[in-house]
Amino acid sequence: MSFTVEVDVPVPMRDGVALATNVWLPERPGPFPALLVRTPYGKDDAGLYGNPKLPDVFALVEAGYAVVAQDVRGTSRSPGTFVPHTHEGPDSLDTLTWLAAQPWCDGAVGMWGGSYMGFSQWQAAPHGVAALRAIAPVMTSADPYAAPWRSPGGALSQDAVLTWGTLSALRNLRRGLDDGNGDPADAAALLSTLTEPRSPRLTAHAAATRSLPWLGHVLDHPDRDDFWREVAAIDHCDRITVPALHIGGWYDVFVHETVRSYTMMRRHGGSTAARDGQRLIIGPWSHADGTDLGTYPDRSFGLAGSIKAAGVTEAHLRFFDRWVRGRTEAPDDSPRVRIFVMGVDRWRDEPDWPLPDTRYTGFFLDGGGRANTAAGDGVLTHDAPAGEATDTIRYDPRDPVPSLGGTVLAATPGTYPGPADQSAAEAREDVLCFTTPVLDRPVEVTGHITLVLHIRSSTPDTDFTGKLVDVHPDGRAILLCEGIQRVRYRDSLTEPALLAPGTDAELTLDLGVTANVFRPGHRIRLEVSSSSFPRYDRNTNTGAIAADGEDVVAVAVNHVHHGPAHPSRLILPVIDRPSEESRA
Repeated sequence: MSFTVEVDVPVPMRDGVALATNVWLPERPGPFPALLVRTPYGKDDAGLYGNPKLPDVFALVEAGYAVVAQDVRGTSRSPGTFVPHTHEGPDSLDTLTWLAAQPWCDGAVGMWGGSYMGFSQWQAAPHGVAALRAIAPVMTSADPYAAPWRSPGGALSQDAVLTWGTLSALRNLRRGLDDGNGDPADAAALLSTLTEPRSPRLTAHAAATRSLPWLGHVLDHPDRDDFWREVAAIDHCDRITVPALHIGGWYDVFVHETVRSYTMMRRHGGSTAARDGQRLIIGPWSHADGTDLGTYPDRSFGLAGSIKAAGVTEAHLRFFDRWVRGRTEAPDDSPRVRIFVMGVDRWRDEPDWPLPDTRYTGFFLDGGGRANTAAGDGVLTHDAPAGEATDTIRYDPRDPVPSLGGTVLAATPGTYPGPADQSAAEAREDVLCFTTPVLDRPVEVTGHITLVLHIRSSTPDTDFTGKLVDVHPDGRAILLCEGIQRVRYRDSLTEPALLAPGTDAELTLDLGVTANVFRPGHRIRLEVSSSSFPRYDRNTNTGAIAADGEDVVAVAVNHVHHGPAHPSRLILPVIDRPSEESRA
C-alpha cells in the first residue's frame, strides 16, 4: 500500500474562516470516493488513527478511498472559536461541497467518526447535500439533549457535562494562553474539576464556564427548548436520505440514542435507501478508552467481547462500498443488526431492532413495604400483587446514592464505566431492591427497558431512578442499564410541571437498552432510588435546578406504591427462543 498525505489544506467556510484539513490519497489513478471525519480532538493525533472503535484509516486508503480529516472550528490547527454544536451543520456542508469539487474526488462522500465526530455527521445529514451518500456515526447521538448532556427523563448528565466540558475548556484555555489571553490560574481550577468530579456544586465550576461559555448555556436550558431542538437531527428524520451504520456499546453513554437513531431512521428516513440501509452493531463496551477488550473489574465478556472480534473496520468497508462507492452488483449482505448478548457472551445476528419476536412482559413490584436494601422484603414477580403496600425512602441531596459503573463517560476516582457490582449501593437505606426468586431456567432480556412507578413525594420536585441488575450466584449485583425521571418532566420535557406535595402520580422511566441472558441460578433485580451521582445531577427537591449551595436543598420523603390499585411494574423485553443460544 502506498499513499500521499497533504497536511493543513485550508478549506474555506462561508464566513471566510478556513479549516485545517489533512487529505490522504491512494497512489493510484483517481478520482476517488472520499471519507470525511471532522474532529475537535486534533486531526494529527495518532489516537484518531489507532482507536479500535473506529475504522483503520490505512485499510480505508488501501481500499481506494480518499480519507479526509479536518479540525473543527476553533480546535487544534483550525482558527475561530470552538462552540459545541453551533458551527457543525454549516461547516460540514461547506466541507462536503468543497470535497465534491476537488479533482481527486469522484463526487461521492461518506462521513465517519465517533462521539463528537458523530454530531457533525448528524447535523449535516438533514440538509440534503448531494455529495453525502452515507454516514457511520459511532457512539454518538442525533439528539444531544437526550444524550449525552441530559437524559431522556430531563436530568442533567453531570458526569458527561463536566468531564467533557472541562477537557474542552482546557483546550480553549490553552489556545487563549498561546494568544496572550486567559488566566493561567484557570488551568489549575480546571484540573481540580477533573480530579474532584463528585463535587455537588455545579456553578462552582466558573473557570470551565469562562473558557467554554457553552457550559453555562447547558445549565440555563434544562427544558428541551429551541436551544436543543436546533441541533437535534432526530427531529428531522424525514429529511435525511442517506443510510447510516450505527455502532454502540451497552455501557456507552450514547447507547439509548444509538438505537433510537436506528429505529427512527428505519421508520421515518427520507428515502427508501435511508430506511433500508440502516445497520446497527452493539457490543459490551463503554465510551471510555481501555474497555475495548470487553473486560472490566467486576465482569469479563471473554475474547468474543472485544472490538476486534466485532470487525469494525470490515463493517465500515462493506457499508461504504455499498452506499458511497455504489457497488450494487455486490450489495451489503451483512445482517441488519448485530448484537453481543451478555450472559451467554456471544454475538448474534438479528433481522431488526427491536427484535421482531420481543414479548414485553410485566414484572410487578411486591413485598410488605420494607424493600430498603438488598436484605429487605422487596419482590419482583410475574404475578400481580394481591395486596397494597408502600415503600419509602428518604432522599437527602447532601448524601446522594453514588454512581457505580454504568454509562458514566470515563473512569473517575471511585468508579469506572461498565458492569460494576452494585452491592455497596444496595446496602443503603435509600435504595429499594425488588428481586425475583432464583431462576431455574434462562431468561433472555433484549431490548428497551421500561419502569412504571406509582409515587408520592413530600416535595414539589424530585427524581426517581431505576436500575436493572443481574444478581450472580456469588452475590455480585452486576448493573445492566439504568434511567432517571425528573418528576417535573413526567408529562413533557418542554412544559415542566411541579407536583403538589403529598399527591400521587404515575411515572414512566426509560431505563435504556440491554441484551442479557439471566442464567439459571441468577436473579433479576430492580433498584429504585432518587439519585445516582455524579452520573446525574442532584435534584434539590425544591423546584430549583442545579442550585449551588447546601442551604437551598430539601430532604424528600419519597414513596413507591404497589398493588392492585397501583400496579408499579418493570416491563422487560423477553426473548423466548428454544435454541442453544438462549440456554445456559
